[in-house]
Amino acid sequence: MDRRDFLRAAIGMVGAFAAAKMVHCEKQKLISPGCRRSMVKVAKLYLGVPRAHWPTPLLDLNAEVQRYEAEFEKLKGGELRDVNFTVTKLITSVEGAREVAEQLKDVDGVLVIHLSMGIMGMLNEILRAKRPTMLFAAPYSGHEWTAFGRLRNSPEGALLDCILSSDMNQLAVAIRPFRALHHLREAKILDITKRDRTAFAGEVKERFGTEIKVIERDRILKLYESIPDNDAIAEAEVWINRAEKVVEPSRDEIIRSCKLALALEKLLDEEDATVVTVDCYGTMWRQLPAYPCLSHCRMNNMGFGGICESDLQCALTHIIFQGLVGKPGFISDPTVDESRNSIILAHCMGTTKMDGPEGEEAPYKLRSVMERQEGVVVQPRMRIGQRVTQAILLGTKVMRYFTGTIIDTPDLDRGCRTKITVQVDGDVVKLWQNWAGGLHRQTVYGDIVTDLKRFCKFAGVELINEIA
Repeated sequence: MDRRDFLRAAIGMVGAFAAAKMVHCEKQKLISPGCRRSMVKVAKLYLGVPRAHWPTPLLDLNAEVQRYEAEFEKLKGGELRDVNFTVTKLITSVEGAREVAEQLKDVDGVLVIHLSMGIMGMLNEILRAKRPTMLFAAPYSGHEWTAFGRLRNSPEGALLDCILSSDMNQLAVAIRPFRALHHLREAKILDITKRDRTAFAGEVKERFGTEIKVIERDRILKLYESIPDNDAIAEAEVWINRAEKVVEPSRDEIIRSCKLALALEKLLDEEDATVVTVDCYGTMWRQLPAYPCLSHCRMNNMGFGGICESDLQCALTHIIFQGLVGKPGFISDPTVDESRNSIILAHCMGTTKMDGPEGEEAPYKLRSVMERQEGVVVQPRMRIGQRVTQAILLGTKVMRYFTGTIIDTPDLDRGCRTKITVQVDGDVVKLWQNWAGGLHRQTVYGDIVTDLKRFCKFAGVELINEIA
């Protein structure tokens, strides 16, 4: 089984086998970079004091732990499929918290579950380990919540955030920022370009652990020639048969695009990488046998990353989105319509599985690249009424964002092929007047601002609302 067949079989299931030089992997619903070695490592710590007044002096702490463990068992087959709880411990004293702190050095994050009154000393001890920490406190767990706000805003709580809820599904939500940090640290971005990326790659590696590697054109051409024509034809038939309509592209163009897609997938496999981007409008302009747009859509659908125009900022933002909610981003060239308090987000390359690899495929057409009137792009029809978040990581220390709702999916021959009209949450005039950091942004399905806030807090990134 090659990587392509493996991925097709593995999306939506756990426990599949890759072939060749890949080790035994478990592909997750929220795909982690690489294989099982890359699972998100979390310490799960229960804090409580025997015979505390709240929630009741009769509380059996061990029974309470088991009640929560039953909830984690339910979540294990879903959003927590890529999580390895390397430490699970009930702590009832400051001394116990001090002892467990030594086991927190290598985890991606710490999940603290508040069971009873009297836990502040233990919590403070855990925070001294300086690991990203999410605290979950259900109603009646204790009165300490009155101090959580002050603590999370203090220097001591710089790496602390809290969820106060009776919804046990929030236990999985609490893991999301850890996963995004983990994805960044484990990710490898392949940039097919002639540009020198040394300075930015070094900064990104130092801040997040992400590797950026430049790939030369000759290697892509060799990989392209290594793909059997029959494989490219079979892949093209899949895209043609599922399309609502093939408008401009010829069959030969589609086959060449699919052959390049299979070559880039092979490159991803050889490099054990997670994201590929091509300098298609720059140093790679007409230097490859086809446009990479169909490949990018395909990569995104599989849970990896296909990024336009060697945009490394969008690549990093894409990885963050995948880590937080398991969904790809849609890169766009925006244009504003004040009359509808909206912004039109347009790009030729669209992704058909904006709900993630296990989601339904949106209807699509196969089109040419609008600006060039050649090549092959996938033009999906996104979901009207869908809430979205648009964001971009600028450099390594600032992220800008806004939210809104899709109210239209224009299909006209202006701008790029794939378009969504987003009515913004606020004044679109403020949005364009506050705009900074270039044209491109990444848009993801859902209002994920709370998740972004937690990620940015732990990553030391300033989060700016562009409509504020």
